[in-house]
Amino acid sequence: MIDTAKWAPRVLAVLRIVTALLFLEHATMKFLQFPAPIPGVTYPLPAIMLLAGAIEVVASGLIIIGFQTRIAAFVASGEMAAAYFMAHAPHGFWPALNMGEPAILFCFVFLYLAIQGGGGWALDNVGRSRGSMLTDVQ
Repeated sequence: MIDTAKWAPRVLAVLRIVTALLFLEHATMKFLQFPAPIPGVTYPLPAIMLLAGAIEVVASGLIIIGFQTRIAAFVASGEMAAAYFMAHAPHGFWPALNMGEPAILFCFVFLYLAIQGGGGWALDNVGRSRGSMLTDVQ
């Protein structure tokens, strides 16, 4: 039988890192047009897109390394909620039709991280226990 209590902080850390890397991709699309420019967005970027990109860069970086995870994730969750209601909801009620599913998923995964914290392998854990950062902190 797998000891889920032992693996839970590690899997949470993987969720945290992968989600933040995917979130960072949105910033690189805005600022570097990599891997492609955002369809339908004009350059130079409007002020709201600059603000969103800045939040994405800072929050993603903090969440990836697990530093101030709860605060960064809360801000990122709020950005995604705003993005959904500003950019997706006006195009219809159903998220599958208004292309808002990624924004909703990001919003709720970040909200979960804001409540739960970064899990294992996070800088937030340094100094909280005598073990290394790679040990599971409950």
